[in-house]
Amino acid sequence: MEKEYLIHERPMKALLIFSLPMMIGNLFQQFYTMADSVVVGRFVSERALAAVGASYSLTTVFISIAIGGGIGASVIVSQAFGAREYAKMRLTIHTALVSFLALSILLGIFGFAAGESIMKLLNTPADILEQAAEYLRIYFLGLPFLFMYNVFSSMFNALGRSRIPLYLLIFSSLFNILLDIYFVYVLHLGVAGVAWATFIAQGISAGLSFFIFLKELRAYQSEKTSWFSASAFVSMTRIALPSILQQSTVSIGMMLVQSVVNSFGAQMLAGYSAAMRIESICVVPMSAIGNAISSYTAQNIGAGEYIRVRKGYHTGYRIVAVIAVVLCLLLELAGRPLILMFLGEEGTQLALSTGVGCTRFMGWFYALIGLKMITDGVLRGASDMKMFTIANLVNLSIRVLFAASMAPRFGIAMVWTAVPLGWLANYLISYFRYRTGKWEKLHENGK
Repeated sequence: MEKEYLIHERPMKALLIFSLPMMIGNLFQQFYTMADSVVVGRFVSERALAAVGASYSLTTVFISIAIGGGIGASVIVSQAFGAREYAKMRLTIHTALVSFLALSILLGIFGFAAGESIMKLLNTPADILEQAAEYLRIYFLGLPFLFMYNVFSSMFNALGRSRIPLYLLIFSSLFNILLDIYFVYVLHLGVAGVAWATFIAQGISAGLSFFIFLKELRAYQSEKTSWFSASAFVSMTRIALPSILQQSTVSIGMMLVQSVVNSFGAQMLAGYSAAMRIESICVVPMSAIGNAISSYTAQNIGAGEYIRVRKGYHTGYRIVAVIAVVLCLLLELAGRPLILMFLGEEGTQLALSTGVGCTRFMGWFYALIGLKMITDGVLRGASDMKMFTIANLVNLSIRVLFAASMAPRFGIAMVWTAVPLGWLANYLISYFRYRTGKWEKLHENGK
């Protein structure tokens, strides 16, 4: 079948066919928050950019929960798809949709009520606190839209239909940018304007995803299934929770060190926020390859093709190497103009030097997160979650402890120096687990 290319095509071709649409789609998804930052930074003020940046560390935690949960659920769906167990596949999909809709509503209520208090705990500068809180309140109103869109995207990817989320993201991202400009530049709504633009664009994306996915699912006929299964929920949660942790490691680390960054003032925070937007773009291709490896591994394990899993993993190294070289060259040569894109020519020198310093430093280390992502992808796709979880906790701990202890003494550069240290530790732990082959024995022994 054409939709089973992850099982039958050569590993390089299969991974590229799967990951490139996801890569482009994730880039467009990042354009949501990137457009917010560019518009407020250039058309409102550097302080408004700092406010959106301060909010970003909290919002990315919720985005990571949505993405990680969807990826975790998609592993079970991919395994059932590879084994052609369509009844189990449909039941898992139904359970995932119901579960994540309920979770998104609960988290949205919590975020709406507690967002400002959390920003105070993170030592957000007083001169940007009100704008940051306003942005968060509107953002959390749209959290169910964000969750449902990401879950649908993961389900499309599990079925090998990664182009559909791409088309939806291109549409919604461009629409979001147009709304950003209209609400901020024309209506002068400031930070609230970019928040409402994101709310509307994500709502439309979630609605379109729902109707398209229903049509797609009709192609996989099976006996009638219920809308919720406790056993499917347990199986899904067992993988989703560590996957959420893996996806959240970066964002949780950002939030926990945000108070350290905030202590350096709004100007450095603005520069750091711009650099983090660029980092979020640079991580996208590595994350897409890792997620592709995850679905590739799950489908091939479902089909009993263990040798193909190893070949796919080795292919992932070559893809990561090429991407890492391109990113390093780009950031070294264009780091300053990229930061100026957010700050504008009127940005302060302190904000500019902070952003450029962070961006150029990080350019040398994206290979590490690529290696981490593809190795974690194999373990996640094989449902081998114990060491996977430990590796990501070590990553998080190193980043938080190093930044919190070293930045007050040696300056804000210690915040981003901690990042590659965490990535390296995560990769080494996951790699040694991969080398043991225990992830393969879990399925060979029927465990």
